[in-house]
Amino acid sequence: SFKSLGVASAVVVAKCSEVNGVLTSLNLFWNEIGDEGAKAIAEAIKVNGMLTDLNLRSNDIGVEGAKAIGEALCVKSALTSLNLEYNQIGDQGAKAIGDALHVNSVLTSLNLSENWVGPELGICMAEALKVNSVLTALDLFDNKIGVEGGTAIAAALRVNSVLTSRHLEYS
Repeated sequence: SFKSLGVASAVVVAKCSEVNGVLTSLNLFWNEIGDEGAKAIAEAIKVNGMLTDLNLRSNDIGVEGAKAIGEALCVKSALTSLNLEYNQIGDQGAKAIGDALHVNSVLTSLNLSENWVGPELGICMAEALKVNSVLTALDLFDNKIGVEGGTAIAAALRVNSVLTSRHLEYS
C-alpha cells in the first residue's frame, strides 16, 4: 500500500538538506507535507547553496507554505526549477511567489499549475514578468486566472523578452 512521507519526515529531509553540500535535486512529489513541511523545506532553501531543482507537486501545501517558499526565494536561493503543481497555495501564496520573482535572479522554471488560483495569480505573475529577466518557463495550467489575469500576462509579455515557454491552457 502507498504511504507518504508526511510532515515529520519532510522536516527531517529539510534539516538534512540544510547541511548537505552536494544535493542538487529534491523530489518530494505526493508526500502530504503540508504547510509545516513546506516551511521546513523553505528554511533549508535559505541555507543550502546547491539545491537547484525542487519538486513539491501534490503535497497539500497551502497559503502559509507558499509564503514561506516565497520568502526563501527572496532571501537566498540557488533554485532554478520549482514545481508547486497541484497544491492549494491560494491568492496570497501566489502573490508571495510572484513578489519573490521581483528580486530572485536565478529561478528559470516555475510550475504553479492546478492550484485553482483566480485572477490574482495572473496579475501577480504579470507584475513579476515585467521586471524578472531570468524566468524562461512558466506553467499556470488549469487555474482560474480568466480574462483579467490573462490580459495582464499578455501585457507583461510585451516587455518581457526572456519567457520562452508558457502554459496557460484551462486558465
